[in-house]
Amino acid sequence: MNFDVFVNSIPKIKNLELPGEASQFKMSPPFRQNLVEANKEKMKFAKKAGVMALFYPKHEETYLMLILRKSYKGVHSAQVGFPGGKVEEGDEDMKYTALRETYEEIGVPMDMIEVLKSMSLMYIPPSNFTVYPFLGVALQTPNFMKQESEVDDLIEVRLPDFLDDNNVADVKVMTSLKTEIDVPAFMLNGHVVWGATAMMLSELKDLLKMTL
Repeated sequence: MNFDVFVNSIPKIKNLELPGEASQFKMSPPFRQNLVEANKEKMKFAKKAGVMALFYPKHEETYLMLILRKSYKGVHSAQVGFPGGKVEEGDEDMKYTALRETYEEIGVPMDMIEVLKSMSLMYIPPSNFTVYPFLGVALQTPNFMKQESEVDDLIEVRLPDFLDDNNVADVKVMTSLKTEIDVPAFMLNGHVVWGATAMMLSELKDLLKMTL
């Protein structure tokens, strides 16, 4: 999709109501609701993180940036997600957290990103985090620089590929509980994207389909 078309849709994106949980649940793993119910008390004291769904131009087309996290001893090891991370002391709000972490993880200066709107919150039971997603746009192609300690790879997704329903499938994955289950997932650039990131992507996809 031509980036000018995306830019022209920005006023609509800003003014539309969010699709919300109904959209997120399209890509929900089957066990999620039970996990959320079991963690209701923990949720009150959940840690907070801000992430950025960043769109940008490349060769006049529109792209979305995702990242592949490094392998480590944790529940989100080697998973695809948005650039972002947890709140740090001194962050003025969650939008600042998302912008700061995006700069740290993929090298895009904070003042280069226009934040169009906040998306629906997402609670992640395995790590006890509440994630605050934001939709942002860079009007010029960023000079990406990955944070070697955190990011294994940068995944540049063409907007038409993201919006294509043929790139959604049911797949078998291994959960953090070492159980193999069937889950809905996005198949993007050879990567399987499921769980909380897929649920946030689902809302983003439905929002964009109302505007483009």
